[in-house]
Amino acid sequence: MGPSDRRPLSAVESVVVEENAVALGVSLDGLMENAGRAVAEEATKHLPPAPATLAIVAGTGNNGGDGTCAAYYLAQWGYAPEIWLVRPASEIRSRPARRCFERAERHAPVHAGLPTAEELRRFPLIVDALLGTGQAGPLRPPYGSAVSAIRESGVPVLSIDEPTGLGNPGALRPQWTVALTALKEGMTPAECGEIIVRDIGIPAEAWLRTGPGEFVFYRPIPLRRGRGRAGRVIVIGGGPYAGAPALAGLSALRTGAERSTVLAPKGAAERIQSFSPNLVVRGIGSEAFSPHDVPEILAFVRSAPPKAMAIGMGAGRSSGTVAAFEQLLRELPPAIPIVVDADALEVVGRGAPIGRPVIATPNAGEYARVFGGDDARPLSEQIDGARRVARERGVVLVVKGEPDIVTDGQGAVQNYHHHIAQTVSGVGDILAGTLASLLAQGLPPMNAARLGTFWVGDAGIRAAGRRSFGVVATDVLEELPASLLAGLDRIAHSG
Repeated sequence: MGPSDRRPLSAVESVVVEENAVALGVSLDGLMENAGRAVAEEATKHLPPAPATLAIVAGTGNNGGDGTCAAYYLAQWGYAPEIWLVRPASEIRSRPARRCFERAERHAPVHAGLPTAEELRRFPLIVDALLGTGQAGPLRPPYGSAVSAIRESGVPVLSIDEPTGLGNPGALRPQWTVALTALKEGMTPAECGEIIVRDIGIPAEAWLRTGPGEFVFYRPIPLRRGRGRAGRVIVIGGGPYAGAPALAGLSALRTGAERSTVLAPKGAAERIQSFSPNLVVRGIGSEAFSPHDVPEILAFVRSAPPKAMAIGMGAGRSSGTVAAFEQLLRELPPAIPIVVDADALEVVGRGAPIGRPVIATPNAGEYARVFGGDDARPLSEQIDGARRVARERGVVLVVKGEPDIVTDGQGAVQNYHHHIAQTVSGVGDILAGTLASLLAQGLPPMNAARLGTFWVGDAGIRAAGRRSFGVVATDVLEELPASLLAGLDRIAHSG
């Protein structure tokens, strides 16, 4: 998804784009400065001439920072803003928001606590800077009380980014909303009044390419009554090759899955188990999958449904094996998301749309053979072609190459974050297992695909730093936890 193709963003997608912008050299201070100035400019369109007054009702998050930054600019332009900070200033969380507040309080009166409706009635405009895209659930004190006072005042309201309480019965209904960068999910004129989208300086690459912000998609593992991890994965693969499903299963464990079970033909099961005692391996059938094995596989899956599956790696493309995968994709429980890789891709490339959550992960050769792709075309045409395939097949498509193309048929991003040394056998299987793990942990397929491609690429870069061009797939596998730790640490300390 690029700047000219901006569908409404979720709260987490907004943060991802912002983090990627920071990684490209844009400062959070600069983004907040641009946002505050944009809000101030929009506010002047609904105010009498300076020195008109206005009220800015602010929280202690970045939305409040945008509001206090707007107060500074309005004061510089001769207006007379007054700020109500509804929580103690000591609770201002980010450095840019604190800087904006400390500067604004030198140029405008600051009232600590909640305003009353009577106090607000003397202003021609109220700027709602209470809560932005991070808000969720019913409004809690003091925000619910602040919204009640604003509503009772009857004064016209300009909201920043999205109205406070958006999506809840007690939400504020402003006359205008300044959407920063792009619309957010749930924003309609009925909820937000007139919506004005303002650019705040996020570069196109933050939309078009993956970056460190992808780790915002990762959901920290909850420790629920001592149970620890959640999310079991089943890998269906193997036959001619044993290493591929083993690598997929191990990467699922390395990226957070609770358990990784490999279902493989009996001829390969013992070899797969020999790779690691951490895998649960079950042998089915004989030397290769066939339609005769499908009932046993379905019975196993239905007896203890996994949170996600990965199928196809190392299984071979015999007609019987492809027929088995086609039947599985048709008959597996439809709620289970599936990563389709390698030899099972033949099924995705034909027939009716899949009709279930699927991430398909062809390399360049598989993409050309199964979907008719051509990596010799200009990149823009490759992206358009991948969008079309994803839309027609009803899948999220990850075309592995230089760059990787990730698309759900609407938006598309490119992943350049990998090292040429990791272009070795087995790394695609690691990606498939990583994607299955992320699906098992509850990530939507597009978010999982974006994060997974960046994460495996980052692990490859780390492995190349240690091994140069001697990287093998297991080197990438071992770097996955360190890559996650560094990615989450970077996000925790940004701003």
